[in-house]
Amino acid sequence: MEQRHYKILISGGGTGGHIFPALSIANALRRRDPKTEILFVGAEGRMEMERVPAAGYEIIGLPVSGFNRKNMLSNVKVVFKLLKSMLRAKKVLKDFNPDIAIGVGGYASGPMLKEAQKHGIPTLLQEQNSYAGVTNKLLAKEAKAICVAYPDMQRFFPEDRIILTGNPVRDNILTADVSKEEARRQLGLPAHRKLVLVIGGSLGARTINQSIAKAFNKIENAGGYVLWQTGKLYADECRKIADKYNNVVKATPFISRMDLAYKAADVVVSRAGAGTISELQLLGLPTILIPSPNVAEDHQRKNAEALVQCNAAVMILDADAPDKLGSETVALLNDTPRCELLSENIRKMALRDADEKIVDTIYNILSDKK
Repeated sequence: MEQRHYKILISGGGTGGHIFPALSIANALRRRDPKTEILFVGAEGRMEMERVPAAGYEIIGLPVSGFNRKNMLSNVKVVFKLLKSMLRAKKVLKDFNPDIAIGVGGYASGPMLKEAQKHGIPTLLQEQNSYAGVTNKLLAKEAKAICVAYPDMQRFFPEDRIILTGNPVRDNILTADVSKEEARRQLGLPAHRKLVLVIGGSLGARTINQSIAKAFNKIENAGGYVLWQTGKLYADECRKIADKYNNVVKATPFISRMDLAYKAADVVVSRAGAGTISELQLLGLPTILIPSPNVAEDHQRKNAEALVQCNAAVMILDADAPDKLGSETVALLNDTPRCELLSENIRKMALRDADEKIVDTIYNILSDKK
């Protein structure tokens, strides 16, 4: 019997934490069957509208945005955009006629998957965080499966539909076949100093940037060096600071070769986004997490706490970072046994081949549909 080539819709985005898993799932689907038709649906003006076409996939934007909890009057526009998005989502379904719709979280996945469920199209949700997002909680009742990265998610979802798969990560993160020395050489970093990799996300994290800048003297005295991803919002001000410490820090708005940066690092300082944590688990890197306080349901703190409970990472709250980050970083650089323990424990939490497990689940749903 001739193989059926499926049409698959993937919706969501807003941040790299949603986009990278979505692209990993799409790439795994294409590996399974290169003739799979894949259409992305994102939110107009958000990061996915650039990143998805750059990865070789078609994307349609919905005029959807998030609710403003501080200024309720401004939500009149938001409701109007939501209604407009639902009409556009209906047209997308009619034109593309997908076999299944996958939601990865973010503004667009709500109206898109709700419309798919109304039209009897099976849906699969991918929840990256240890504390479920509002959109996925609202969609869960009608979803055929919910792929998660943390145990005990029955607090949020129907238990019989939860599948523990882990989070898909960027393809090249696990395939960098270079030594630490070679990674440092390619990145233009010193070979003889312990390296602190500081990552606050593609836009940057003000608190992390301010806190690490205060710590440069301590890190230098401890024989360390910093590879500092500042984010594009703070690039100019951080470069001026870095110029004063050019023997201890290399600043860049964005690190395109994260595979090499991870290989080169001895200690990582990072926000606690689910995608980054999944990468750190798979790589087994000693990590200091500074959860962002500016995210829905404070989910980054909950992500970090899940690691701290397993003695798999150090957590510093955002408010404490300016006073504590320097001393905690130096303490970790100087404590090899603790680094080894953190590394061992965070690696134990890794869930491998998440993209393939999610594709297996997609195919199971599609075979049940026949």
